[in-house]
Amino acid sequence: MGLLDSLIGAATSGQQPANAAGAAGGLDPQMLMGIVGALMNNSGGLSGLLAKLQQGGLADAAQSWVGTGVNQPVSPDALGGALGPDLMGMIAQQMGGSQQKAAGTLADLLPGLIDQLTPQGQLPADNGMGGLGALLGGGGAGGNAGDLMGMLGGLLKK
Repeated sequence: MGLLDSLIGAATSGQQPANAAGAAGGLDPQMLMGIVGALMNNSGGLSGLLAKLQQGGLADAAQSWVGTGVNQPVSPDALGGALGPDLMGMIAQQMGGSQQKAAGTLADLLPGLIDQLTPQGQLPADNGMGGLGALLGGGGAGGNAGDLMGMLGGLLKK
């Protein structure tokens, strides 16, 4: 099973399939790739993103995503609050929707993404940017742009 096949399962587990046009606001996978990249860049990489989540009251959930156990779910409201209105506003604008819709999409995506960027249960030395680069097609330890497109396509179909 590839890196992004695991992400698909993590992001869509327990979800009922739906018409892709109505899911995640009808976003295309390339837009979601940009959102994931912008989230990481504007948060200071994986460590900065985790710090934001911890400071926002999601320390236990974030730690579960990094650790090797079961990923705890997080509500869109709690995630939006932890990331803050500025970052959520930027993401919502990129998505062409509301902050609530953006928070819902991220609540589905982030647990699996962070889990896959921390496969040994700890932050990688490159702050997750190498793993993200591999997911976005920059080569590296696994995955490619086609895999990421497939994972994000799976998220859109939920």
